[in-house]
Amino acid sequence: MDRLAIFVPQKVYQPYTEADRLRYIRDAQLKETIFFHSGQSELGISLDDALKQRLKHMKGKDDLMFVGCGPSVSIRLQWPGYRSWTKQIPTMDFKNPKGPITKVKLAKNVANCVRRFIEAVEGKAMEPDSDRRWRVGKRHIKAEDLVLVSLHHVSKGSWQPQLRLRRPTSQPDLHPLDASLSDL
Repeated sequence: MDRLAIFVPQKVYQPYTEADRLRYIRDAQLKETIFFHSGQSELGISLDDALKQRLKHMKGKDDLMFVGCGPSVSIRLQWPGYRSWTKQIPTMDFKNPKGPITKVKLAKNVANCVRRFIEAVEGKAMEPDSDRRWRVGKRHIKAEDLVLVSLHHVSKGSWQPQLRLRRPTSQPDLHPLDASLSDL
């Protein structure tokens, strides 16, 4: 992976109360991180490719995801400068035969979640004292500018994507960042 990759510096999602943190994190059996690889040597897949279903070279694209899970999971985004955001996605594919979704379908669903987040917050004010370099929207960071690197099981029923910029930004002060989700 490119050592100069700039990751979106998300805080890891946690439930609000101590009791919920115990129940949904400590006492839960969290699954392993799901990594996304394209056919190239770099880690991650572009959200643009996922949205346009151009993932024929994605490694493990037909692997079944969320086997034995409930009907849906929550995708959590903790984008800097914005309120926490969540969207549920189905874990089942209802085509014939019905079964768990594939990794390629998961990538598309997560990409759609990120796109919907950007659409939902575009034009809204960022939180006070936020780093404006992480502003999202048509004239700022768009879904097409992002790469899905991995998906982390952060609490029972909740998964959080690790995202990075596709290419260095034109913003001069934005330096490569350590990915906070990589510490999981």
